[in-house]
Amino acid sequence: MSKPLVKIRNLHIEGRADEEWLPIINGVDLDLYPGRVLGLIGESGAGKSTLGLAAMGFTRDGCRISSGTVEFGGVNLLTLTRGQRRSLLGKRIAYVAQSAAASFNPAHKILSQHTEAPVYHGVMTKAESEADGMELYRRLRLPDPDQIGFRYPHQVSGGQLQRAMTAMAMSCRPDLIIFDEPTTALDVTTQIEVLASIRDIVEQFGTAAIYITHDLAVVAQMADDIKVLLRGDEVEQADTRTMLSHPTEDYTKSLWAVRSFERTEKAPAPADETPVIRVDNITAAYGKSADVLHQVSFNIHRGRTVAVVGESGSGKSTVARSIMGLLPPKKGRILSNGQALPASYKQRSKEQLRQVQMIYQMADTALNPRVRIKDIIGRPVEFYMGLKGAEKERRVEQLLEQIELDPAQYMQRRPPELSGGQKQRIGIARALAAEPEFIICDEVTSALDQLVAEGILRLLARLQDELGLAFMFITHDLATVRAIADEVVVMKEGVVVEAGPKGEMFTPPHHPYTDLLLSSVPEMDPDWLTRVLADRGVDNIGDAAMARMDNR
Repeated sequence: MSKPLVKIRNLHIEGRADEEWLPIINGVDLDLYPGRVLGLIGESGAGKSTLGLAAMGFTRDGCRISSGTVEFGGVNLLTLTRGQRRSLLGKRIAYVAQSAAASFNPAHKILSQHTEAPVYHGVMTKAESEADGMELYRRLRLPDPDQIGFRYPHQVSGGQLQRAMTAMAMSCRPDLIIFDEPTTALDVTTQIEVLASIRDIVEQFGTAAIYITHDLAVVAQMADDIKVLLRGDEVEQADTRTMLSHPTEDYTKSLWAVRSFERTEKAPAPADETPVIRVDNITAAYGKSADVLHQVSFNIHRGRTVAVVGESGSGKSTVARSIMGLLPPKKGRILSNGQALPASYKQRSKEQLRQVQMIYQMADTALNPRVRIKDIIGRPVEFYMGLKGAEKERRVEQLLEQIELDPAQYMQRRPPELSGGQKQRIGIARALAAEPEFIICDEVTSALDQLVAEGILRLLARLQDELGLAFMFITHDLATVRAIADEVVVMKEGVVVEAGPKGEMFTPPHHPYTDLLLSSVPEMDPDWLTRVLADRGVDNIGDAAMARMDNR
């Protein structure tokens, strides 16, 4: 076997909390070889992203490598100057972050950001890099690949932006790519294409990759080897097939057994019951562009959950924005308890605003990084409930306990000091702080490992039962739909193509598009992706595009 490209030995990483340094990574070793993918899995806060960044010789602010070595190509990255490391980053080492929305510069077009690394490192001219970017966009199945790069980050969906970031990481054909939850924001049909493209590039170019994820079915498709982490310690490591079939440690076995939670489907709401939220025949567009919603209608009743599913760009989040008053519909109405809401949030009363809350998909961009957690949650407590001083602080503590975070540890922290899953839970607490009647949950478990996600779903189910809350779940995770939904609305290109009780959703016959979604859910089988691609008549997505790039 060849020498490892990345060799980490006895790595210790600490994080600063107030005046003391606390351990994050505890003496972990890692070997990564060219052309192989190592999957890092574990709960939120296990140290996956911290270890992945350390493979680049990097730590986040507030962290430090206290001991150990990180070798890349035989060179200890920890002994290099900042300039020497910079010469490697982007060219030979690339990183695909979990949150593309927080990583792109909102003031610059996507393609201009794509060309920065190749031009800076002298790999290509700007014109060559632009042409290469368009080919990569085509390979990653982005819509209108010749033009999408000329949009700003906010003008594309979260899934599209995540694919653009993956293309940017591939722009210099690096030796090592760190993928930190790269398909978190993607719907299942797009995820298949992106996973296949990533796998092809690793195989064709002999790229080494670290694939960080909480999605066990995804890591089963992507990784040659899997390393399991728990609170900064290595639990076990083995090749993927062995790890899936014969895990040795109890913790790993517990990961394999998650997603047992599934709510019993409720009986239909009485026909004469007024829905908490009624979406009544709405059509919407962004500015003067073409309509993105076309006569969308559905009802959400008290104590019930409606899941809205569909591909990236299908209109799911646009419906949510219209309900919130962030994107007033051109036609149609949003009704709350039978009363029409003003189309724009600016015209809604404080009580109307309180009753309808939202938990956002991108916790990184939804939370102010400079504000302490107690103030992030405390602001809506004070604004909507009128609590101040000790009463407000007690309520914030209660909310943190509800989302299973210790108030003593988290009240004084700021968002950058939290893991992705912890930040998302703060977003949930902030929505609950207003004591609303209806909550839109926009991919609220997409950033969470499966153990934590199940706990959050159980929490939301309990809160719904206790408080009579109505939920609208925007999700591309059909396992989440199975777990918590009462009814399902399937959207495609801004149109509702199918709607009904959950039981009907998962029972054939389906609408062809619904059938495509259901057949695209990854399974805990390393051969699943290859089999699905073969069934659909695809060997390697975009081989022709890659050949064109190689021959240019």
